[in-house]
Amino acid sequence: MEGLSKDERNARGRLQDLVRDSGASLAGLSRLIGRNPAYLQQYVTRGSPRHLDEPDLRRIAEFLGVLPHVIETRRFDEARYHDPLQHRASPVDDWIDVPRLPLDASAGPGAFSAEEISFDHFRFSRRWLREMGLEGADLSAIRVEGDSMEPLLRSGDEIFVDRNKRAGEGIHVVRIGDALHVKQIQARGPGRVALISANDAYAPIELALQEIEVVGRVVWKSGRI
Repeated sequence: MEGLSKDERNARGRLQDLVRDSGASLAGLSRLIGRNPAYLQQYVTRGSPRHLDEPDLRRIAEFLGVLPHVIETRRFDEARYHDPLQHRASPVDDWIDVPRLPLDASAGPGAFSAEEISFDHFRFSRRWLREMGLEGADLSAIRVEGDSMEPLLRSGDEIFVDRNKRAGEGIHVVRIGDALHVKQIQARGPGRVALISANDAYAPIELALQEIEVVGRVVWKSGRI
């Protein structure tokens, strides 16, 4: 990385350490900011680009839970890191951000999962979550694809998946290999389950219990009218 200053090299090293400690990857973060998967790897190891654009820097810092100046290679205006409208909002503790993941839970043949790094959030009041019985839930939002769960779930619906609830009756997101499905789970004898669709045009899928991973229970949905 010839031509870089010591501070620029140190900032790259801190970014690399923070990404490793978070359990994420440079490729995943590159996709998060809308770049090709090699973008941040080249930035860290080759010094190209020399500086990250401010919006990219801010989004990466937000994901890693640090202030932007921790990983910046050039000084930006600190005042621009703060949205003045935030001062009119309720205290941050009154709101919960539910991450939207770039995954599709297939209500059909099966959608392949991507790296689970959020690209957006739904923000809900803690009070609303309490009223919905979702306080303390480990929630992620993903999109439904396909028609096998119609009319209960339609293609394009966003569903909240509670990873704390992986047993009992209800609709669940399950992983089979690299593919995600949203189905009702029924026991079918010792060590076997059936994945049931709401749409009668789809036959049940019977599998050994060890062939699936229950990601969590679907506890809420939203969709366009």
